[in-house]
Amino acid sequence: MTVLLPRDKNASRNIKPEKSLSGLTSADVNLNKPRDINQPSILSSDKKINDKVKKVFIKTYGCQMNVYDSERMVDVLSPIGYAAVETPENADLVILNTCHIREKAAEKVYSELGRIRQLKKKVNPEMKVAVAGCVAQAEGSEIKRRAPVVDMVLGPQTYHKLPEMIAKVHRNSGEVLETDFDTLEKFDNLPESRQVKGFSSFLTIQEGCDKFCTFCVVPYTRGAEVSRPVGQIINEARNLASQGVREITLIGQNVDAYSIMGPNSKQWGLGELISHVALIGGIDRLRFTTSHPRDMDDDLISILGKEPKLMPYLHLPIQAGSDKVLKAMNRGHTYEEYKTLIVKIRKSRPDIALSGDFIVGFPGETESDFQQTMKCVEEIGYASSFSFKYSVRPGTPGASLPQQVSEDVKSDRLKRLQDLLYSQQLAFNESLVGRTLNVLIENVGREENQLFGRSPYLQGTHFNGPADLIGQIRPVLITKAGRNSLSGELMQK
Repeated sequence: MTVLLPRDKNASRNIKPEKSLSGLTSADVNLNKPRDINQPSILSSDKKINDKVKKVFIKTYGCQMNVYDSERMVDVLSPIGYAAVETPENADLVILNTCHIREKAAEKVYSELGRIRQLKKKVNPEMKVAVAGCVAQAEGSEIKRRAPVVDMVLGPQTYHKLPEMIAKVHRNSGEVLETDFDTLEKFDNLPESRQVKGFSSFLTIQEGCDKFCTFCVVPYTRGAEVSRPVGQIINEARNLASQGVREITLIGQNVDAYSIMGPNSKQWGLGELISHVALIGGIDRLRFTTSHPRDMDDDLISILGKEPKLMPYLHLPIQAGSDKVLKAMNRGHTYEEYKTLIVKIRKSRPDIALSGDFIVGFPGETESDFQQTMKCVEEIGYASSFSFKYSVRPGTPGASLPQQVSEDVKSDRLKRLQDLLYSQQLAFNESLVGRTLNVLIENVGREENQLFGRSPYLQGTHFNGPADLIGQIRPVLITKAGRNSLSGELMQK
């Protein structure tokens, strides 16, 4: 395993002020259908692929950023004759776009590579194999040593180099390993247009992290915080709108750390950027994730209350309720500071629903510390959540901390925490029964005449209606709620 060394968090690149924006007016657009990203996903294409077109299969693990990156890989490969396919069997190129956040992430990649090696041997000896993403960044050349089937290893900031890497592989001209950290170079070299399937899409505006939480590998695998230029973001958002996208989620490792010199020679934060993206015709709904409490400033909180296109849903992780544990995690805030922030957010946007992340069993966490996390959940109240047992990430400071908590204790605490979080999630969903919510209709459901869409609070919502409504935002009276979904009746406009 490669030892992870801290990046210089002061690393940056000078950006000239951009030219003024123009053309941010309302317009009607055509519509498409989005994809679910809650499970490891496979990127596919609806193109009819003939024998002359090269085929690429991309399997995506982890976060929204990886979903975005996989889509952009297809954009990079398209000009050199590749089209995405749904299965690896006859693919000319297989890419595993990996995530290093979850436990045993690297071992899962090696297991998958074992299956690909057998597939290549039996079905397609000419197949080329690439490992991309955060595991590639962390493991580096170790991947090729342990899995010789791999032809290319590329970190998350280098996939714009895929065409030249593929050419190098075909020339048999040495090891193909790219793990540089120049995020802005990547975005400068990506195609201006994107090919998307759906009414909802992610748009990366910021990458990297300077926070160095002691449990997290992101600063080591994604590098320092870097914000994309405003003009790039606006142009990409316009392109999405022209393809029928109705909802954009602005994403970043610390999305509310977005900060760059804007077209008016003034520093822009996330609030300013949201205000301008909201002007683009055809974009009716906006979201942003993931936020860090240290970067949630008053301007952004104000925009939450002012911009009607922003959905009333905020993912704002705290990780733990104990100040002792928060300090050990290097979170940079206390529970009281987080709670004060929530009060300000709810004052600005009273209908907001909160989502959070929680880690139990961090080294040194006592039962008393854990009870403070339970108290935090009870006091704040969450509409949805993500909760995990702490797992060691080699190379991170948390891996060498004393007082590691036993797996049995972590499992017990996680169950108690999830019981509380799930009860809150169900209670929130049940509070929506009797209300009418605007739902972005994404697809047909599993039952006859059933449609499926997303509410403003991100719940999957089922109701009956004609298929020609797909792509529209329509009012739905909520009649039933489960923990993970809603059901309702389509209302007339």
